[in-house]
Amino acid sequence: MRAEIFTIFPELVTSWCNASLLGKAVRSGELDIVVHDLRAGAKGPHRSVDDSPFGGGAGMVLAPEPLFAAVESKGPVRPLFLLGPGGRRFDQAMARELAEGGSFSLLCGRYEGVDQRVADHLVDGELSIGDYVLAGGEAAALVVLEAVGRLVPGVMGNEASGDEESFVEGLLEYPQYTRPAEFRGWPVPEVLLSGHHERVSRWRRAAAIARTLERRPDLVARRGGLSPQERALLAEFGFDEVSCAAYGPDRPDRP
Repeated sequence: MRAEIFTIFPELVTSWCNASLLGKAVRSGELDIVVHDLRAGAKGPHRSVDDSPFGGGAGMVLAPEPLFAAVESKGPVRPLFLLGPGGRRFDQAMARELAEGGSFSLLCGRYEGVDQRVADHLVDGELSIGDYVLAGGEAAALVVLEAVGRLVPGVMGNEASGDEESFVEGLLEYPQYTRPAEFRGWPVPEVLLSGHHERVSRWRRAAAIARTLERRPDLVARRGGLSPQERALLAEFGFDEVSCAAYGPDRPDRP
């Protein structure tokens, strides 16, 4: 898996990629992450990569000449995505798509934006991590690297972990518990202590459905609602479908 990142702050990306799960995967060879400095394509003693926008307005815009020069001199792996608020929404499905593709590159925007000719003629598409504005694309690039990198075979210690997470099947992940079995009077659900693996698996599925219905009913609606089998599973473990749906994230008595 190879990923290339173009940024005016390479040290921000490099320091993150050398740590934690990504760093371990890079050192072991599962991931190849290359960070390029966009200023390498700039001319002049100050290596300026931005200029004021035509037509006036606040802030500065990343200029096309240094960005084209930096990218074209490296011949990065494709697809190359510009990170910005107007792009395709990045989600778990796209993370898996990129992981299975084997390679991609990211171009980090900055300041008030990027010259439109970069979006039109240099990159293969645009990518957004959400409906909000960041100071630059570096944080977004790290989100994409983290989400995609952990799906590459060999990166996670337990390969099954990627199949049981939030959003994989349009559901949030089920609640997790560890020792002690009771803490401050709050017990772990008894079924998890039973040793009955099939029943544990069914409970986890029911809990995932209930949690999604409670916290992200939009995900349930996107899946076409609950199937008769899912309704039966909720009832089997005492999850009240109506209560779950009514118990949204804005309830004042939410624990």
